[in-house]
Amino acid sequence: MNLKKSIHMKNRTAFKASVIFLIMIAASASVKVFAQYDAMFTQYMNNEMFINPAYTGSKEALAITLLHRQQWIGIEGRPITTTLTIHSPVWENKMGLGLSLLNEKIGVTNRDMIYLSYAYRIRTGLKSYLSFGLMGGIHIQSDKLSLVKTDVDNDPHFSANTETVVTPNFGFGINFNTDKFFAGISIPRLLDDHLTLGENGDVIKAVGFKPESFHYYLTLGRVFTITDYFKLKPSLMAKAVLNAPVEFDINLSSLIKEHLWLGVSYRSGADIAAMIGLQIGPQFLINYSYDYPLTGLNKFTSGSHEIVLSALFAYKGKKIISNRYF
Repeated sequence: MNLKKSIHMKNRTAFKASVIFLIMIAASASVKVFAQYDAMFTQYMNNEMFINPAYTGSKEALAITLLHRQQWIGIEGRPITTTLTIHSPVWENKMGLGLSLLNEKIGVTNRDMIYLSYAYRIRTGLKSYLSFGLMGGIHIQSDKLSLVKTDVDNDPHFSANTETVVTPNFGFGINFNTDKFFAGISIPRLLDDHLTLGENGDVIKAVGFKPESFHYYLTLGRVFTITDYFKLKPSLMAKAVLNAPVEFDINLSSLIKEHLWLGVSYRSGADIAAMIGLQIGPQFLINYSYDYPLTGLNKFTSGSHEIVLSALFAYKGKKIISNRYF
C-alpha cells in the first residue's frame, strides 16, 4: 500500500486538523501559503540570539544552545520547532559572530531558517557592554500538499507538492548587558516574504520591505541576589506589530544554590508555563518548560513541551568560573 493510500485510510478524521493548520498558513489557489511570522519560544531568554543579533558574543565564551519545542500535544499537524545557535566573541570581545539554524514543521509545511549574526560590542564599564547587531540569512520552505486529503476527489489544489522556495531576510538589534542585567530591542525579520499558489500550482514569491509588517521585540531581565543561596531573575519580552495588540511574555525564575532553576511564565492571553532547570557547573544548563493554554485550545491539547540544552566553552586558556545569568 503506498503512502497516500495509507494516510487516506488512517487519517480520515485527523486530516481536518492538518487542513486547519494549512489554511492558517497555506490554503488553496490565490491564498497566501506562507507569510512572515516568528516561531514561538517559552524559553526565549535561553535563545536570545535568534531574536536579537546584538546578543551575539555576549557570553564571552563559545556558546552552543539547542532548543526543541513540541507545541499543542495531541493536535494533528501541530508546530514542532528545533533551533541551534552557536556564537562567540572575537577580536578581544570587541565583536561577536554567530550562526542560527531553525527547522519548523506545521501541518504539511516544512520551513528552515539559516542566519549569520554579527555584533559590534562597546565596553561601557568594567562588566557592561553596548552592542549593535546585524543578521542575514535565508528561509527555505516546501509544502507537501499531496499528503492532504479532502472530501473532493482528486482535488487539484492538493494534487502535488509545492517546489522548494528560498527567500532572503535580514534584521538588526541593540543590546545592553552587564553580568546581572540586560535590555535589548530588535527587528529580526525586516523583509515580508509571502508565497502564493498560482492557478497552475506554481509558487509565486513576493518579498518586500514593509515597515507595517515589522515584528518589534523588547527584552529586559535582571538578577537579584536575595541570599548567598537564592537568586531571583525576572525577565520580560514584549512583541509589537502594527495594528495588533502588544504581546507580553513575563517570566520569574529562581536559582537555588547555583544549581536548581525553578520558574513560572505567563504569555498574554495565551499560556501559563512552569520551568525547571539544572545548572551543571557554570558551563552546562538543562532546562525544561511546560505550557498550558488559557484559550479554547485546552479542550484539544494537553499543552506544549520545550527543552533547552546549553553549553559554554572557554578558549585561549580562560576558565568559566561563574554562572552566566543572561
